[in-house]
Amino acid sequence: MSESLQARIERVLLGGRRKYTRHEVAAKAGVPLERATELWRSLGFASVGDDEVVFTENDVEALRMVQELADLGLYSESVQNSIARVLGQHVSRIAEMEIHVLRELVATQPALLEDERGFARFIDQLIPDLERLHNFTWRRQLAAYAGRALAAPEEPLEEGSQAVGFADMVGYTSLTRRSSETELASVLERFETTVTEAIAEHHGRVVKMLGDEVLFVADTPQAGADIALTLVSLAEEDSELPSLRAGLAYGRVLSRFGDVYGSTVNIASRLTSICRPGAVLIDSEMAAALADNSAFSIRQRRPVSVRGFHRLKPSVLRRA
Repeated sequence: MSESLQARIERVLLGGRRKYTRHEVAAKAGVPLERATELWRSLGFASVGDDEVVFTENDVEALRMVQELADLGLYSESVQNSIARVLGQHVSRIAEMEIHVLRELVATQPALLEDERGFARFIDQLIPDLERLHNFTWRRQLAAYAGRALAAPEEPLEEGSQAVGFADMVGYTSLTRRSSETELASVLERFETTVTEAIAEHHGRVVKMLGDEVLFVADTPQAGADIALTLVSLAEEDSELPSLRAGLAYGRVLSRFGDVYGSTVNIASRLTSICRPGAVLIDSEMAAALADNSAFSIRQRRPVSVRGFHRLKPSVLRRA
């Protein structure tokens, strides 16, 4: 790829030429330099030198918008930083995936780079399409979350009772040792596809993927139980996936900027670590919530001691 093509693609991606230093972009946006630098780092970008010309008009506009929202009292500086961190972490993963797809396209069709003007036109068309897709997905997710939040406006958004579950692949460490990179990538892709589809189908939410493990939440104990049992069952039926094991707990959860915290989350994690392959373990709160539900069978096990919990009372969950 020639330097001229690289420069053109960069201008498309950044929305213009790099022409400002960090001092200049902060001054044009009317934002203190320290504040602009703090936001830049929160987004996940490395610090730049005083003389480096790296910023565009879009950077100026973005800083202005942040300042205007702050002036309206929408959020404090700490909330701004938290939002920036979440955006940086998740959008960087999206960007990495999309560039990976583009590299694979170029690798399979090297003739694309032979016609540089044609490839540049392709990028010119691709970026707005991706931007619209991102915006559509964001609006849909916003609508889904708003519906859940506004259904019970008297409850605080940050706290509430939820079913929290972990599911992980059994024998993942040995799998990484005996598999090629291509084989391992295929297994991880199948795992992510299986769990995200199943969790969405049963009205849950993926909190995060942790390589061989997924953390999810559901608003009701039944939805959480359906998700955990479905995940384990799907893995047992799929010859290309290792067995899964799942731990599930129910109780108060602190939700903060897309992640979840609290003892309920910790209990679900501990249950997963002591669970047998192809099984689902639940805590006593989840067992009590499902006790009268004829769709499930619950068999209590002996109390166990795990890190942070002296006498955890697990039960094995099955479909009736």
